[in-house]
Amino acid sequence: MDSASAIRPDGSSRGVTRSWVPEVPVALEFNGLSYAVMMATPQDLEDFAIGFALNEGLAASPAEVADIAVAEVEQGWIVRAALSGLGIDKLTERVRSRVAESSCGLCGIENLAEVARALPVVPPHRAIEPAAIFAALAQLRDHQPLGRATGAAHAAAHVAADGAIGLVREDVGRHNALDKLVGAMARCGQALSPGFVLSTARCSFEIVEKAVRAGATTLVTVSLPTSMAVARGKSAGLSLWVLARDDEVTLVNDASA
Repeated sequence: MDSASAIRPDGSSRGVTRSWVPEVPVALEFNGLSYAVMMATPQDLEDFAIGFALNEGLAASPAEVADIAVAEVEQGWIVRAALSGLGIDKLTERVRSRVAESSCGLCGIENLAEVARALPVVPPHRAIEPAAIFAALAQLRDHQPLGRATGAAHAAAHVAADGAIGLVREDVGRHNALDKLVGAMARCGQALSPGFVLSTARCSFEIVEKAVRAGATTLVTVSLPTSMAVARGKSAGLSLWVLARDDEVTLVNDASA
């Protein structure tokens, strides 16, 4: 914890003591190849590695991500894992592409095409009652120890259809929190549907895509969506609720059967 000063509009001040949310570089290595370095909170990193691999399409199931080893090094953390299955081809192609990108100026073309690729279609699902969302929001803070301590951590939660919170994962990064949740659910053999995913994040298109690819049918976020998030969610048939507050929630897309 550190000491700081809180300054008021009239110029007066008061001393405060704050804890900061941990944010460190986390290198993800698969089959001995460096795949990505993420700024993340160094907890639940095994869940992070599995959820990241599933959401990136490097693995089709948690069984294809084995021998996870987590190590703290001088510069941050390294998470190493062994991949099996079809994801190996994608891994090597990604590494090849990254090497090529360092020497060309047109590599964004491939990235744009990747962004535009079609999402899986969300299966038929039942509508979520607003009462379940409000019930989950009322409980969420009790499941956010890092958020309570720092006021700067995102959370992603899986919530049952009746509003009961099951698993929650936290991280400084909103995408990382969702990856961790996906990994934790997969390790437990649990699906993201029925029920819904509740995220404290802004509803960006990446959050929508990760939720859809992980098998969620309904996504609820506490902040507003981007235009691309709305469009991508609708194209996939994702039920989307946003701006979830204690007294109101906005339904953007009802794709329930």
